[in-house]
Amino acid sequence: MSDDPRVPPAGGDVRIVPLGGLGEVGMNCLAVVVDGRAIVIDCGVTFDGAELGVDVVHADFSFLDTVTLVAVIVTHGHEDHIGAIPYLLRRHDVPVYGPPYALTLLREKLAEHEVLTHARLHEVGTRARYTVGPFELEHVRVTHSIADATSLVIRTKRGIVIHTGDFKVDETPPDGEAFDHERFRELGDEGVALLMSDSTNAESDGFSGSEAIVGGAFERILSTVEGAVIVGLFASNVHRLKLLGELARKTHRRIVIVGRSIHTHLKVARATDYLDWPSDLVFPVERIRELPRRSVLALATGTQAETQAALAKLSRDEHPHLSLEPGDAVVFSSRVIPGNDPEVYALMSALLRRGIALHTRATDRELHVSGHGYRGEQRHMLELVRPRAFIPLHGTRVQLERHARLARETGVGDIRVLENGETAWLTNEGLQSAPRVHAGRVHRFAKRELTEETLKARKGIAEAGVVVASLVVDAKGALFGAPLLDERGVTSDRERATLLAAATKEIVQALAELPPPLTDERIAEAARFAIRRSLGKALGKRPVPIVQIARKTT
Repeated sequence: MSDDPRVPPAGGDVRIVPLGGLGEVGMNCLAVVVDGRAIVIDCGVTFDGAELGVDVVHADFSFLDTVTLVAVIVTHGHEDHIGAIPYLLRRHDVPVYGPPYALTLLREKLAEHEVLTHARLHEVGTRARYTVGPFELEHVRVTHSIADATSLVIRTKRGIVIHTGDFKVDETPPDGEAFDHERFRELGDEGVALLMSDSTNAESDGFSGSEAIVGGAFERILSTVEGAVIVGLFASNVHRLKLLGELARKTHRRIVIVGRSIHTHLKVARATDYLDWPSDLVFPVERIRELPRRSVLALATGTQAETQAALAKLSRDEHPHLSLEPGDAVVFSSRVIPGNDPEVYALMSALLRRGIALHTRATDRELHVSGHGYRGEQRHMLELVRPRAFIPLHGTRVQLERHARLARETGVGDIRVLENGETAWLTNEGLQSAPRVHAGRVHRFAKRELTEETLKARKGIAEAGVVVASLVVDAKGALFGAPLLDERGVTSDRERATLLAAATKEIVQALAELPPPLTDERIAEAARFAIRRSLGKALGKRPVPIVQIARKTT
């Protein structure tokens, strides 16, 4: 077998290349390659938890330069599935296909990134076949925590490949768009060569539950709380927005939007006919003081305790228009993303200290249901399509392995667990190993890529602070006066003078011992080393040194 990723074992074989989302949660990006031509299924972002000022992280697209990319195919509109498409389209000018709701969201994003004018977006309905390069494609309706979610059917010379996207099985979805059991069963009857399926909740037994369950819990709260009710939720959950609109009218409350991303999804949901709120249901947040507290139902972003999001500002009483009072209630209608627990509990504690009633899944399990199927729904998908081979998608290694075990229990014998960069061929004989490819992470700040050097510098500054030294030297490179040092984030006011004086002395001594030629580069390096040595010895950590040199020529 060739090690060249463009050369398959035989013409027509299908190569599965995960670039993001396998071995982790989020940043979903999967390439499918046939005879050197590829589609990318979803292209999303994740968020960096290192507190280094990184806005988003997406998959490294360098593998796609080794093949001919013919299209991007979108399963649904969540950020971890569409958020990186603007960056990909700057690199590869290819069409994008997907369901209407996802592409309407994508238009908003592409306009923000100033790449909408050249983008080619093609809205595709469910059960409609279309051809892109060597692939014949079809979207099939599934239910999820966003409107217009689909699975993807890919017809190839090696048989039918199904990519489920994110899914659950909700028999009573608020939008009436039911999970298409019949179509999946038909595909299973036709014969499915490979199923690739969402593993997010592979450790949860049973079934995730219907969105309809949430309505009863909300109605109880809205009917009994005498003050304002603030609901924290994921802005993309249009099903829940629709439900809350109906309950607002039923309980005689007005909806107030607190969070920019909710406005975006409201705009898109109205444009795609997923939401039909009457014009008088939503009340401007700028005029919220005109409403009695009992009439307020505020929808807020920030359930993961994002510092600048609405819920965090409300907890600190920093929101410009809405201030919480005892008698009000905050409802967390979402799950806590793993890793965010400490920050979320700190946010909840801050609200409780202010006398605000708190409602969470811990107080009422029906306040949130997952958008990802539990093991019962994952088993149902396997039994519907009866694949000959299986690759688990979307999750950590633990979740992928659990899903693989479930597939074995249902009788699937040909199973591969892949993580980002690990690839496999689908051949007439089933799944075969393929060479690994590069799969990295690209960090973005203000839409610009951050290099490894920049990230390393930010990490160093975050850990030990920064020292700036200004040196004036004469034409020969000798110091002209004492170096001037300042620092940020290194030490306390009490110790600053002593530590910087010691570092200054170390710089003077280092430069006095420096042999010619005394170039700016050599002087700066000697000064940086002196700063690191002096403060590293005193503090046990070495701050990032920045040395500025001015040469006095007269």
